[in-house]
Amino acid sequence: MQALELADYRAAVARLYLTAADLTDFRTRRDALFATHPQSAIPRGEPFRGLRYYPPADEYVTEAELREAPGAIDIDTGGEDGICHYDRVGILDTPWGPLSLWWLAAYGGGLFLPVRDATSGKETYGGGRYLTDTVKGTHGRGVEMLGSGRVRLDFNYLYNPSCAYDDAWLCPLAPPENTLTEPIPAGELTYH
Repeated sequence: MQALELADYRAAVARLYLTAADLTDFRTRRDALFATHPQSAIPRGEPFRGLRYYPPADEYVTEAELREAPGAIDIDTGGEDGICHYDRVGILDTPWGPLSLWWLAAYGGGLFLPVRDATSGKETYGGGRYLTDTVKGTHGRGVEMLGSGRVRLDFNYLYNPSCAYDDAWLCPLAPPENTLTEPIPAGELTYH
């Protein structure tokens, strides 16, 4: 039963990312998903009043060139997933600093872009936030492939990993090379 609920949750996340009309609709529908789905990261029985976000900000939407930079990293989740192996797809040179875009080297794979910035641990989750984790269905909002090695990044879609809501979850966090010294006041704020 739990496996089917999790599969349904991932499908619901993918539908949300692929069909929301705009950022406001996305955030409204995300709150509804978190409030009602049994696989939500919000602890069962905890009152849920909605997620908190920075106001939308066009200055945190940018296009970046993806430059080749082979590499790999292993991130220990500390949980039953163990160590996740990621291959670097390339480096995105953003106005706030370089970020490595990763590919999860597992069955099916998926893009992964974790980010830690100067708001982390203050206004946002200390372990950083994700701009995309396509294994979990986060397609085409935070990271959009434009072709010819160009990528559109919309930091308004930065979101907390599941471990930010409940200590029962263990998540791969942003590696040191994805730590920006600049603040990115966009996307999701701390939950508690």
